[in-house]
Amino acid sequence: MTRASLKLVLVSTPIGCLGSGEGGGVELTLCSMLKGLLARGHELIVIAPEGSQLPEGCSGVMMQEVNGSDQQSWQHSDPDAPMTIPFDGVLPRLWEKALAFDDSVDAVINFAYDWLPFWLTPRVDARLFHMVSMGSVGRVMQNIIGDIAQWDQRRLAFHTFRQAEDFSLPEKPVVVGNGFDLSHYNFNLKQYGPIGWAGRVAPEKGLEDAAVVAAELQEPLWVWGKIADQSYADAIEATVPKGTIEWRGFLPTCQLQKELGFCRALLNTPKWNEAYGNVIVEAMACGVPVVAYDRGGPGELIDSGITGLLVKPDDLDELKAAVQRAHEIDRKACRDWVERFASNDVLAEKVEAWICSGLDG
Repeated sequence: MTRASLKLVLVSTPIGCLGSGEGGGVELTLCSMLKGLLARGHELIVIAPEGSQLPEGCSGVMMQEVNGSDQQSWQHSDPDAPMTIPFDGVLPRLWEKALAFDDSVDAVINFAYDWLPFWLTPRVDARLFHMVSMGSVGRVMQNIIGDIAQWDQRRLAFHTFRQAEDFSLPEKPVVVGNGFDLSHYNFNLKQYGPIGWAGRVAPEKGLEDAAVVAAELQEPLWVWGKIADQSYADAIEATVPKGTIEWRGFLPTCQLQKELGFCRALLNTPKWNEAYGNVIVEAMACGVPVVAYDRGGPGELIDSGITGLLVKPDDLDELKAAVQRAHEIDRKACRDWVERFASNDVLAEKVEAWICSGLDG
């Protein structure tokens, strides 16, 4: 390290406990950041909902748990909805705990995409930083993030430039990408396996498009992920021939990467502006090319023609044609990209630089 060790408090998402999968990609980001920062010699404290579990390799991290009702995700709220907190909500309790530390804490990093911690930022002595996990999905959130950017944009970090474009920022954004423990992903040279799709099974993820392409190719589509909307999942299955979709479930990383690595291609079909695209990087870490809509974060993660193929958003003909060309992609190039740009170490180095910059001056 080129700088003295920092003492950092990391405040988890209020949407489910760590390890449950309810927090989606935020859980992966927090766990990756923990491992990377711990390896760089920083002292870390995690504040998380009751029942949370830290990932393996984080025995040096102290965790404090709080109880309370989960916060509703802005992702599934009306864009003009007001900010609401349950009567016994876990969100304010997380922040009561986080703000109780004395000034020996160098910084507090927020992982919640919620109004309260952003609003607190200029109003408390603690130095709050925010890992913004989504694009603009609510007017309240868009405004408060814009307000913080005007006050001190150094307190904000984003996963991709495309995500950051959703907000009114006076300066070039800090973009840190994301990180993955690559020891958990095995490289697989197999080129002729099934096609796959991974993610939360909800309308904004666009599973129906991948299912249509699989049906037209008369191939099974392996689907991994937590079913957030069962009626949506049932409706998709009813529109394609029986057996087209093979539901593989929500799996821990070690099992997911084993199955995912057999795919010849992963389809990524978001209907919204993805902030990053964790499953894209997980696939590439296994050597699996990704065929994705050129929308949001995926457009920055995929070098089209080298590590995968980008197609016009919502164009099923282009999507189908690209799947048929996936074998042209060098699987080794996919893994190489992840090692260069998306390891835990790379993420931690960028986060360390972000926090140190925000603490200076």
